[in-house]
Amino acid sequence: MASQYYLVSQLPDISAAGEKSALPITETYYRDLCSRFLDDESKKILNTLSLTPPKTALKTGSIFLDKWYESERALRYALCQVRSQKMKKDSGPIPVSCTQDVIQAARTAVGMDSPLSAEQFLYEYRCGVLDNLKPLDSFSVDAVFAYGIRLLLLERMRRFDKEKGTDSYHKIYDTILGETV
Repeated sequence: MASQYYLVSQLPDISAAGEKSALPITETYYRDLCSRFLDDESKKILNTLSLTPPKTALKTGSIFLDKWYESERALRYALCQVRSQKMKKDSGPIPVSCTQDVIQAARTAVGMDSPLSAEQFLYEYRCGVLDNLKPLDSFSVDAVFAYGIRLLLLERMRRFDKEKGTDSYHKIYDTILGETV
């Protein structure tokens, strides 16, 4: 446990990281640092840390990650459901994990004018979920995993580039028009 205190004290604050400023830590450095201080079981869990949850609910060995993956699966299913409804297709019954707030978040994101705005909204929504799920003990191994998820979310958001996205959108759109004309 003492090594976890030392580990957490070395992790820089990323909670207030701005969109354009450089992150004080990378995912690679985070994983390397954690691997030096965590026990073997926690290292196995760390190696599976991802923003993409397993398709079926599996026990990870971390209460926090199990809850995070459950909420992320629910959000992804709700997004699929709302998109299907928008296209007038049936996507099956809604799972119990899709609560009204998850469905509303999906509706809001799908209804936005730009994909970038939708991604920014979903980032904020996910951060809110993360804040609600993170453990109270900030020196627990689950707190280390919560930090890792927040870092992955931040790095993902920083990869979005409005100009490249607009160019890509126009290329895809022009290709579709070119094929249908």
